[in-house]
Amino acid sequence: MASLGEIPKLREEESKAKGGDNRVLSRRQAFSVAAFLTWAHFAAPGAAGDEAHVDETVLRIGYLGLLPDRHMPKTFLDPPPQDEGVQGARLGIADNATTGRFTGQSFALVERLPRDAEAVEPAFRELLTAGIRFVLVDLPAPLLLQMADLPEAREVVLLNIGAPDDALRNESCRRNLLHLLPSRGMLADALAQFLASKRWRNLLLAVGPQPGDQLYAEAIRRAARKFGLRIVADKPWTYNPGARRTDTGHMSIAAEAARFTQGAPSYDILVIADEAGNWGDDLAYRTTDPRPVAGTQGLVPTSWARPHEQWGATQLQRRFHARAGRWMLPRDYAAWLGVRALGEAATRARSTDPGAVERQLHDPGFEIAGFKGVPLSFRDWDGQLRQPVLLADARSLVSVSPQPGFQHQFSELDTLGTDRPESRCRFR
Repeated sequence: MASLGEIPKLREEESKAKGGDNRVLSRRQAFSVAAFLTWAHFAAPGAAGDEAHVDETVLRIGYLGLLPDRHMPKTFLDPPPQDEGVQGARLGIADNATTGRFTGQSFALVERLPRDAEAVEPAFRELLTAGIRFVLVDLPAPLLLQMADLPEAREVVLLNIGAPDDALRNESCRRNLLHLLPSRGMLADALAQFLASKRWRNLLLAVGPQPGDQLYAEAIRRAARKFGLRIVADKPWTYNPGARRTDTGHMSIAAEAARFTQGAPSYDILVIADEAGNWGDDLAYRTTDPRPVAGTQGLVPTSWARPHEQWGATQLQRRFHARAGRWMLPRDYAAWLGVRALGEAATRARSTDPGAVERQLHDPGFEIAGFKGVPLSFRDWDGQLRQPVLLADARSLVSVSPQPGFQHQFSELDTLGTDRPESRCRFR
């Protein structure tokens, strides 16, 4: 604390720093300032006794992902960003800092983004050696499980922000895994509920050749059985358009889309399973019969979408865009949620001690706000974050699931994905 005699000197130095006229305080002004500083010191909570000084504590959060491969995008309208996920985590740190100013807590993000899969485990070990106990992980399921099963990771909480695999929430679940990204089952159930509510019950399913496409299609099949829908035809998409940027590229694609849907049994909607976005957009407006498109393209079930503006989401969208120079994507949102969940847990625990924070994360009453109109919480049977799923196209938020009328004895959010009685998770 400055003494009475130091006040004029401090004021003079401050004036110099601001380019002022270097005038000093009068004796009465100096006395008033000194009295205020003395009062503020002793009036502040914890200013005396053993609590005379509280050091700000830091919760360090790791981020582990792979740098994406650079390749020519299908379209230059929306080239895939090189920083999806990590930008959401950075915004989460900034948001946590706002609360941390009042709680005496601070948060830091330690990023590890190797280019090759072989470098992932050494990068992960670096984070663990540094004493980090919470790591956001944006990795494919096999690599994620490899990290979770390391002996050193037994006491570490891994927050999955990149793998939607249902197996990670079922037979391949791990006790040290929490899932911020919705599973494919949750996305498929959200779409199926909407289709059932619209009475669009007959589906034509188009499935791509990639492993993710097969898993997405299987989730659609399960959801159709669950909500009383009928897949009238289940067809693989094998056409490779080749040079789509040639003058006649659009003509060959249109002809193939018409051939693919011609002669199909009567259907209400075409559902596409093309997670990489290689061909799914080519079917809209090119089907033989006039039918809407949904799934991985068209009307998309997703955790976050650019048109989402309800429940205060506009301010999150704008803050993210101001920071990242682009719009928030699902993995950005998952990473932001993960960091915010840790910040909320630290606030509730009144501590950044990793053990205290982890206990809050697993507390049955723990909830976080996610700009979706309802509190979000973790399921205790598989570590999945309960959350509404948006149904949107490129320019419009069409609906939000769970749909009205789909009830549950505990939480309507548990109508999406694997419910407790269906779960095959046995934590390891």
